[in-house]
Amino acid sequence: MIEIDSQDSSQHIDMVETGTAEETLNGTVKTSMRTIIRYIDSFIDRIHDEDIDKMIDAMLSAEKIFIVGRGRSGLVGRAFAMRLMHLDLNVHVVGETTTPSFARNDVLIAISGSGETSGVLVSAEVVIKRGGKVIAITSYPKSMLARMADVLVIVKGRSKEPMPKSYSERELMPKDLAPLGTLFEDTCMLFLDGVIACLMKKLEKKEEDMQKKHSVLD
Repeated sequence: MIEIDSQDSSQHIDMVETGTAEETLNGTVKTSMRTIIRYIDSFIDRIHDEDIDKMIDAMLSAEKIFIVGRGRSGLVGRAFAMRLMHLDLNVHVVGETTTPSFARNDVLIAISGSGETSGVLVSAEVVIKRGGKVIAITSYPKSMLARMADVLVIVKGRSKEPMPKSYSERELMPKDLAPLGTLFEDTCMLFLDGVIACLMKKLEKKEEDMQKKHSVLD
């Protein structure tokens, strides 16, 4: 007859249950990653090639490139600005202490999932009054920002709007796995990285050229 210590047995069960819970949580991380990747992949071909061409042409014909966004969209914009600097383009982030004045031959890249972010709209209004161009990246073609744009690029994402009514859309946009503006921000990040790759070809820049512009002070 084998005797089982009740305390040891209890500890063993707790460990098993904890392990199961941890595995479930780890599974959520991977499920979320796969869901976001699947969502982004489903919308890549919906970004119009002519809009990409117009965006790149406007950027390369500008004397200075300004980027504005709020919250996580602003962080995506800053990451894009860093790569543009690595490509030796004259780029500035709105709101920084070193950002110069906007002139007629400059362009503003405005990033807002909803297209209604007040701070972004204010910057776009200033650009229009000064005779410059606005490149808008948003999920909503009927938004205020979209209507103000000279160049409009629609990057689909849930932004912070309510979940869609369609079952198929809800399956691609589960709020528990990608809350708030996550899908727009992640899709936008990959889209702008793709723009960088295109600019590298147009400007005939190699990774070695970009490395020379990389920060060495931090």
